[in-house]
Amino acid sequence: MENNFKPVARKENIVVQEAQGEVLVYDLTSDKAHCLNSTAAMVWRSCDGSTSIDAIQEKLSTETGKQIPTELVWLAVDQLSEKNLLAGSTSVSEFGKSRRQMIKKAGLIAVIALPIVSSLVAPKSALASTSCTCQALADCQAQTGCATTACTNSLCV
Repeated sequence: MENNFKPVARKENIVVQEAQGEVLVYDLTSDKAHCLNSTAAMVWRSCDGSTSIDAIQEKLSTETGKQIPTELVWLAVDQLSEKNLLAGSTSVSEFGKSRRQMIKKAGLIAVIALPIVSSLVAPKSALASTSCTCQALADCQAQTGCATTACTNSLCV
């Protein structure tokens, strides 16, 4: 089953932005932003539902000109799945892999950066639009979510 697994990158309810060798993915459903380093981005772009893990590994090896271990691809797939960037839910443990084993083997062999998917939760739109401005302390006390200790330079602090 391991060789037949063909991950699919999620395409719905996300916004994708390429930026200096990285890919920024904003999940509209969870209001989370994810930054994929170049390795994770290459794997994510290859997750088209028709490409197996072994084929992704071969593609990465060709693109980088270096031999990429299969464990590195599995590690990226695990992280992408964990961040809900793949369609469906998949854990590499389902395929008899442990994250520790993958990192150990990929880290010893890898000649490119380990795949990293870092995430950031975006503020809720209602909070993002709230402005804690004031002319007096009473203005801060009247605004929900603003500090009430002082009004300094027209900002609640």
